[in-house]
Amino acid sequence: MTSPPLDDRSRHLRRLAISAIKSAGIHFGATMSLIEILRVLYDDILRIDPKHPSDPDRDRCILSKGHGVLALYAILADKGFFPPSEIATFCAVDSRLPGHPEHGRLPGIEASTGALGHGLSIGLGMALAARIQKRPSRVFVVMGDGETNEGSVWEAAMSAAKHGLDNLVAIIDYNKLQSYGPVEQVQPLEPLADKWRAFGFSVTEADGHDPADLKRVLGALPVAAGKPSLVIAHTVKGKGLSLAEGVADWHHKRKLTEAETAAIIAELGGM
Repeated sequence: MTSPPLDDRSRHLRRLAISAIKSAGIHFGATMSLIEILRVLYDDILRIDPKHPSDPDRDRCILSKGHGVLALYAILADKGFFPPSEIATFCAVDSRLPGHPEHGRLPGIEASTGALGHGLSIGLGMALAARIQKRPSRVFVVMGDGETNEGSVWEAAMSAAKHGLDNLVAIIDYNKLQSYGPVEQVQPLEPLADKWRAFGFSVTEADGHDPADLKRVLGALPVAAGKPSLVIAHTVKGKGLSLAEGVADWHHKRKLTEAETAAIIAELGGM
């Protein structure tokens, strides 16, 4: 994968995410591989309004891989759902920004996630409800690749296909690393696209760090009428941080040395 260099907006969103460094350790790898996926969704695809976050006709975005929540906080703050300065309170006792998404604590958070494997089932219910209520809402569920080890993901996939929910889109952040090693060693997923097709989804793929490619793919959904869609977004864990790119140890990185912090900030162009 030869993604284009990160542009100013991608670096800006990463700076917002790492502004939480002083308050708590973060899942650096999971956060950084998500930035462009969420950026394109919120900039170009989702029909949402931060001034009316509960509009019943809005599109929904569920971050099922909840440990990457700082990427979501960064884009929600940037879009005006809450003040960007609040990111610095991440994981503080009285903060509205816990370590995983919690519905009801912050505008724009559609579901409480982090117990992996639940997001697609929640999204399935929302998409089915939208159909029953004859609403134009679409539901996007962003999952981790390791998360698809969970059987509940495939139960939801079967049900979504049964109901022909073409207002449901699953997106896999396919960075090929999970919490304790390469996906290929922990639980191989290939042939990933064929598995989802066998479960009744229409499948497409994108460079998960190329905003133009993501916009092209996500702007052309559903892939096929009458079927839920699956987007495999090829990414790099820790993208944009040389110290973290493709390094499994940065999945649960909790404490940074002064040198590591300085290197990250310098690489992203300062704070």
